[in-house]
Amino acid sequence: MPPAKPADLALPPPAEDSAAAAQRVATARNRQRECFARLVADSDAPLPACNAQADGTLLNDIATPDAEGRALLTRAAERLGLSARGWHRVLRVARTLADLDDSDCVRRLHIAEALAWRHSGIANAQPRALVAVG
Repeated sequence: MPPAKPADLALPPPAEDSAAAAQRVATARNRQRECFARLVADSDAPLPACNAQADGTLLNDIATPDAEGRALLTRAAERLGLSARGWHRVLRVARTLADLDDSDCVRRLHIAEALAWRHSGIANAQPRALVAVG
């Protein structure tokens, strides 16, 4: 498996204004709610409000990366010594990034960006679009 491409890890933030970023975040949140409603329809449990609240089983249903993404995450987990909690945190952020990109699939690019946020050393880092809104 080839190593992560530096371009994947060092993406500049998109050039969009706050209103466009806010709309993209609202669209991503709606996408998440619709997905949760579809997948948890038969349960009496309350629906998660966002990817951060998805439990392990639901997270596996919504955030399983493509083959290249899984390979990148596996390599990163081995090299960085990610715990199960760390693995799931990367998946949650990657799923959110995929939602912001209006992508049905968590791709290698989303995993790379989630790892970059994790590894940046910035406390409470927010994905790119949320920074523009916040």
